[in-house]
Order: sequence, then structure tokens, then C-alpha cells
Amino acid sequence: MSVYSVENLNISIAGKRLVSGLSFSIAAGECAALVGESGSGKSLSCLTPFGLSPGVIEGSAQLGGVELCGLEERVMRPLRASQVGFIFQQPLSALTPHLTIGRQLTEATMQAGGARPSRDMLAEMLTRVGLTEPFERLNQYPHRLSGGQRQRVMIAAAIAHRPALLIADEPTTALDASLRGEIMELIDDLRAEQGLAVLLVSHDLHSVARHADKIVVMQNGQMIESGRDLIANPQADYTRALIAATPRLTGPAPQLTHVGEVLLEASDMRVSYQRPGWRRGRMVAVDGASLTVAQGEAVALVGESGSGKSSLGRAIARLGPVESGNVLWRSAALPERSSMKPENRRLIQPVFQDPLASLDPQWRVADIIAEPLRSLRPELSSTSRTERVQAALHEVELPADFADRYPRSLSGGQAQRVAIARALVAEPEMLLLDEATSALDVLVAAQIVALLLKLQRDRGLAILLITHDLALARALCHRIAVLDAGKIIEMGKAEDVITSPAHPVTQRLVNASQ
Repeated sequence: MSVYSVENLNISIAGKRLVSGLSFSIAAGECAALVGESGSGKSLSCLTPFGLSPGVIEGSAQLGGVELCGLEERVMRPLRASQVGFIFQQPLSALTPHLTIGRQLTEATMQAGGARPSRDMLAEMLTRVGLTEPFERLNQYPHRLSGGQRQRVMIAAAIAHRPALLIADEPTTALDASLRGEIMELIDDLRAEQGLAVLLVSHDLHSVARHADKIVVMQNGQMIESGRDLIANPQADYTRALIAATPRLTGPAPQLTHVGEVLLEASDMRVSYQRPGWRRGRMVAVDGASLTVAQGEAVALVGESGSGKSSLGRAIARLGPVESGNVLWRSAALPERSSMKPENRRLIQPVFQDPLASLDPQWRVADIIAEPLRSLRPELSSTSRTERVQAALHEVELPADFADRYPRSLSGGQAQRVAIARALVAEPEMLLLDEATSALDVLVAAQIVALLLKLQRDRGLAILLITHDLALARALCHRIAVLDAGKIIEMGKAEDVITSPAHPVTQRLVNASQ
């Protein structure tokens, strides 16, 4: 008997049909994966039957024999709380910012009526999903964790009440290659031990091929094809396009731009944070890291979650704290974060991991893109700002009428293009990309990489890329610096680091990415 099944499922919002004729079933211990580009209806198909989207469903969706179509919310709520676990795509948005990790795990454990867990039990939950120093994490708030650490907390919360069905919407998006494998193996173990049924949404096609028992390919709300072996033997052209767009560590080396003189030189960077709660002392996030970035060069900071990548990148760009170290820009010292002037701040502009979370939901796209100009170029007139906004939209290949849209109407790829336009409008010389494609499907991510390569070529932009994706680093970057426990343990040409990794951590990352 199926734990969960949908039959001829249709979903509409405001009278517009967005999903049509979707059918599949999941038995106990089985994993079904929905794959497709942004806007194909994957997440909508997962969440709407459980009342977690504004969509209206027609057809049939049954959980444990209970028909969800037309079910009242008062009946749906306890069923959802006891029988289903959810892993959402953006952990920073999904976790409650003012509650500690321990409080949130406690709530998740008790939502099905269970007893209050002990701290030892909560720490064991975090350990099982790969988090180190679990007792310390219980006292932390979500903003103190890296993207990968937040995602693992989400997974721990989703399975805390032992649900029958786990709905995992991009559960490994923010994780490095080795942790992606570990998390999927954890979910496989839960399937085997608890008979957990899993509905997986993912753009990680390699992971889908290894772990899903059945695959459903969606495009524009339609099921294109389904089966068990679609990644190895795709039948539809669309499925072949998805596979072709997936970055690989093999194949011809990419043609990268010419590198000019050194722009930025960071030396002996050290970053530490005060330990939360009653514990004394500081946690060292970056320990003595040094690197350079030249004009037109892209350098990748690669490492496992919590290795210090984001802390180092933000420290270099004067967006985060620095305990010690020096940053030179064209051989002149870059001021400390509190002393940065507009002419300094303009030089390095960031693009963050979660495109929608980084855009103000109440602002029009035009206002979002123009925001840096108000502080970095205050002498510009309103007309000049409007002209620059239009030019930035054109440069990131978005139509001019997008200026009047709001973030809620943008896909993930469109939102990231807006974020890139916002970074470009102040005419920076370097971009800091913090996991800028990790939340995007493979087709959209490939388009963003092509856009970045074009901008690098046309503008001579330098790029400091923070990523856990070695294949992305190979496609975009001249050099790779590998971090572990806050230290740069290996650095060199991208092709050399990938083909001949010297350090065991690098070797593990390369092996996990193949």
C-alpha cells in the first residue's frame, strides 16, 4: 500500500492552472524525486496538497488512505503535524530567527504530542545529521550558523517526530559534495529503519540518480516522463538538456578571461566569534588565511560547511568582522569595516546565496537595483539613477518592464539576476559571490554562470566565489583555494587542484563531486 499517492492532480492559483495531470505514488521506504527547472511546478506539487500554498487542487492526493483534496484545515493541521516532515528550500527563511536551535528542535519533537526531549536527545539529533559541537549549537540562533549547518538543523527538525512521509524540497542545496552524500545516505538509512517514504525535489541530478527509486521530470506543470533510470537513459529532449547543463569535473577545460594586475591582497586574516550562551572564549572561524585576486580573475573559496569560506569572504569585503590581518586594494590599505567610505565600498559588491531573501519584498525591482546608488553615488540625479537601473537590467538580460515588478513575482533565477544587477549598478571592480547559484536548478545556474563569464569578459571584473561546488569552481574560476577549519590548506590553478589534489580534504571533496 502506498504511503502517499497523487492521481491526475491539477493545481490552480487565481484561476490559472499551473500543474496538470500529475500522477505518482510512494510506498513505505521508497523515494520519489521531482526534477525540472524553476517554475516547473515541483515545489507547488509537493506543498499544495498539504495546504502550504495558495493553490487549489483538483483530482486526488492521499496520505495513508486519507483524501487530502477538500480536507478542512482543522483536520489537515494535526494530520500534517503528526504524519509529515518538511525540509524547505531556504533554511534561513524557514527557521525562526529569534529562537535558539534547541528551542526549535524541542518544538519539532513535541508537535506530534511527544514528550519533551532532554538536551542529550537534542544533541544526538544534531550529531546524526553531521553537526559538530552539538551542545554548543543548541544555544545558537540560526544567523550564527553557515548555510549548510542551517540545512542540517532543518533536516533534524523535519524527522524529529518520526513522520511517515518526508517532503524534502532541495534538502542538500546548501551543502558541500561530501555532506550531500552523507545527508542522502542518512535519509536512505531512515527509509530503511523507519519505512520512511520520501518525496524529494532536487536539481542535483547525480544525487537523484543514486538515491531515488523513481524519477518524475516536470516542465511547465506537466509530467514529461517518469521512471527509475531516467538519468542514465533519458528519453525526452528536456531531460537530456537538464543532464547536459549539470556541471562536471571532467571534459574540456573552460576558456577563461585574461588576468591582469593584482587588485586585492589579503594577508594573515583571522576571524573569531564570541561563543554563545554561558560558555566563555571565542570560536576561530578563519585562522591566518592569505590570498590575492587579480583584475579579471576569478578565485574560488572551496570547503566543507563551516570551513570558514563565508567568514573569510565577508572579512575581505569588509562586510563581516575581522580580528586581525591586512587587506590591500591596488597596494593601498582598505579601511576597516566601520571606516569604509562610499568610494571604498563601491569596489567590492556582494551577491548572496538566497536571492529572494536578499531582496526587500516591499520594494519594486527598480528601487532594489537603485538602492546602492543612493549611498555610493549620491550626486546622481533621479533621471541618472533610472537610466543606470535600465542599463543594469539590460546587462543581466532582463526586460525593461521588470523594473516595476516585486520580488514575489520573480523566479529564483530572475531574482538572482536582479541581485547581480544591484551589485553591478555601482560599477564595482570585484564581485563577492556567496553560493550565488546553489539555490538554482541546473538550467538556470548554467545561465547565471554564462552571464557571469560574459560580465567578466566585458567588464574585466574580478570575482571571489564562495562555493561548495567544485564543478562550478572549475567552470568559472582561474584558481581554487581550499579551506578547512579556517585555514587555506591548498591553493592553485583550478584544473591542477581538481586533477591532482594534494590534501586529504581536497581529495575527499573531489571524490564526492564525481
